[in-house]
Amino acid sequence: MTPHLPDPQAGAAVKAADRAHVFHSWSAQDLIDPLAVAGAEGSYFWDYDGKRYLDFTSGLVYTNIGYQHPKVVAAIQEQAARMTTFAPAFAIEARSEAARLIAERTPGDLDKIFFTNGGADAVEHAVRMARLHTGRPKVLSAYRSYHGGTQQAVNVTGDPRRWASDTGTNGVVHFWAPFLYRSRFYAETEEQECARALEHLETTIAFEGPGTIAAIVLETVPGTAGIMVPPPGYLAGVREICDKYGIVFVLDEVMAGFGRTGEWFAADLFGVVPDLMTFAKGVNSGYVPLGGVAISGAIAETFGKRPYPGGLTYSGHPLACAAAVATINVMAEEGVVEHARRLGADVVGPALRELAERHPSIGEVRGVGMFWALELVKNRETREPLVPYNAAGEANAPMAAFAAAAKRHGIWPFVNMNRTHVVPPCNVTEAELKEGLAALDAALAVADEYTDAE
Repeated sequence: MTPHLPDPQAGAAVKAADRAHVFHSWSAQDLIDPLAVAGAEGSYFWDYDGKRYLDFTSGLVYTNIGYQHPKVVAAIQEQAARMTTFAPAFAIEARSEAARLIAERTPGDLDKIFFTNGGADAVEHAVRMARLHTGRPKVLSAYRSYHGGTQQAVNVTGDPRRWASDTGTNGVVHFWAPFLYRSRFYAETEEQECARALEHLETTIAFEGPGTIAAIVLETVPGTAGIMVPPPGYLAGVREICDKYGIVFVLDEVMAGFGRTGEWFAADLFGVVPDLMTFAKGVNSGYVPLGGVAISGAIAETFGKRPYPGGLTYSGHPLACAAAVATINVMAEEGVVEHARRLGADVVGPALRELAERHPSIGEVRGVGMFWALELVKNRETREPLVPYNAAGEANAPMAAFAAAAKRHGIWPFVNMNRTHVVPPCNVTEAELKEGLAALDAALAVADEYTDAE
């Protein structure tokens, strides 16, 4: 893999057109400076000046098999030559096969697949299905979560991106999920955190009215919010609570699914089967937009003789489904899930914990598979975050300095609030990982300068 010859003039033209016409998501348009990317392959991408970056973000945590995998590219080309598109009401080979391969891997009886264009609309439809199935209006979801940018999904979200769109009329109630490092329950052990979080959830249900609640929506392992792996027993406890009150249990696996945690789905880590499960991103490594909802037998039966009132023009798009078929087959043939599990346990976890011994800016290391977070702090004793919650501008200067240092050392970092996440492609090589971890080590020295350490 070699980047093309540098062409700064072409890069300037791309940048100028972007700045003139592209309206970027989640951004103040006049304050951003997007990098013009010339190409990508495997775990790397490069700019028009020829500078190469190891992508420690996997795009937005979706290129689970890296960029430009030749077998997936070939499958998209083959499908395009045969049938570029077809309406969702018909049975199409690529769509049927993608659904079959996904259903083979989902836990329990989640054997029916409703295809969407991405993760946000998958959450929208999961919530709609739950409400129609139960006849109830409310949805419970956790603070420290992200479920998408469309109207219902962003209201289910539990981070500041919800605030501008939250009118209080979307029937969503938020609660605290377990997170021992910043416990809301004054817990000192994982066992305490789990028990108290479950008690808090059941109390919330009691005061909201169990008969008003259609669904509890949780990221199996929260992603953008901080990769807080739930303690043993928590998800099983939520499953029991849902069964007790007739509430639909929805697991959001948009980011955690398809190998990211070292399992096909993160639910497999906990032996839990939800009633509905959303997916997107890694299902085809983001090569063509695709998402969906995996549906249990009981909920599918609700719509056996009653029409489901929802659909999308591009549901199960042939190009996207062909990419999914190829991606799942590549992951199976190349042992990508097992690879992510092994490197997470044997390389990433130990290396990050060793970094934590040397860098006072690291408050906590947590994660699994190719899904890790470093909680960066100003003071380890008080656990004060390196930057305040939802910091911007000058208040966010320490994290901005850390990110700039990472880029100077050749990695593109995932940075959110006071955290950096280590989320490279699931098929990253051990040598690439070590290269990236060395660059991360150097960048953390910059973060250390903002701590209270002597």
